[in-house]
Amino acid sequence: MSGLKENYEKKIIPFLKKELGAKSVMALPRLEKIVVNIGLGRALKDEKFMEIALRDLALITGQKLKTTPAKKSIANFKIREGMIVGAVATLRGARMYDFLSRLVDIALPRSRDFRGLDPKSIDQSGNLTIGMKEHIVFPEIKGEEVRNIFSFEITFVVKAKNRDEAVALYKALGIPLKNNSEK
Repeated sequence: MSGLKENYEKKIIPFLKKELGAKSVMALPRLEKIVVNIGLGRALKDEKFMEIALRDLALITGQKLKTTPAKKSIANFKIREGMIVGAVATLRGARMYDFLSRLVDIALPRSRDFRGLDPKSIDQSGNLTIGMKEHIVFPEIKGEEVRNIFSFEITFVVKAKNRDEAVALYKALGIPLKNNSEK
């Protein structure tokens, strides 16, 4: 079992029950899934980019990515219907907690000029979306071998009653959110 998942079950659940005044574990907010998404628009100019990006993101997430085709043709972007324009990986269970622990403990602190995630990135349902500017901050990627640095998006999908419960969950999980007083 992942260290973060074990910590969640033994320490975070009792803490959240006391903090939020919930009587049941099922009433607590919980992380449902983490969705990692990348746009492959650069692959139109550089054919090697798509296979490198898919390989590196598969290493980071620990699973194969699902490619997303274009739904319609857009002449200005030189996109035809059915062309691969993105890829997505949905992480659940043990892989989700493993990815979250690597993100919080290693990748975010290694990010350039990182001072915490903006709480404004959390929507009304409690979902948090962050953009990673460089994929090389993850330990699976060896910096010497990288030719192209790419960015991708990470979305944390939670089941919570409101935004405040989700913020409490993120703080309990160790996700570094900025204080409102910081600028």
